[in-house]
Amino acid sequence: MTKFEKFDESNAPAEAVPLIEKSKAAFGRLPGLHAVMAGAPALLDGYQVLHRLFAEETSFDADEKTVVWQTINVAHECHYCVPAHTGIAKAMKVSDEISNALRDETPLPSAKLEALRSFTLAMLESRGRPSDAQMQAFLDAGYNQRHVLEIILGLAQKVMSNYTNHIAETPVDEGMKKFAWTPKSQR
Repeated sequence: MTKFEKFDESNAPAEAVPLIEKSKAAFGRLPGLHAVMAGAPALLDGYQVLHRLFAEETSFDADEKTVVWQTINVAHECHYCVPAHTGIAKAMKVSDEISNALRDETPLPSAKLEALRSFTLAMLESRGRPSDAQMQAFLDAGYNQRHVLEIILGLAQKVMSNYTNHIAETPVDEGMKKFAWTPKSQR
């Protein structure tokens, strides 16, 4: 497989340097994913924008954001993002019960969160063409059209990160190794 370079301020394209500095300011370090994405500054910029929008401007609470992110990460079998978002969930005060259920693909503690996971998967698997029944079940669980559109935002963000990690085989960051994860298909 092609080895993808990781960048920092010393070797990144000039347009990526302010983005790298932004990542370091936000995370206290340069995440490996961002170091790889810096090779295409537009990708890193787009990812940072989508991450900020999903994390800060959607109507989902911390538990729901985690459900959307991790549902996609697990479905895509992202070796990097599942541990990273486990750590992010802990920082967001999401319960281990929710994180473990997402990682292990076991039932979530509430029907509403389970409906969110099911609909996120339906959106992913159908490439944005859920059935009328799937849409209605999601709406009946207490969600609305805005939530449907916000899931699309989350999907766009996670495709960028999951696919980058797949092709680059991004090593899990040191602080996230304690949350290492193996997909069901490889257990």
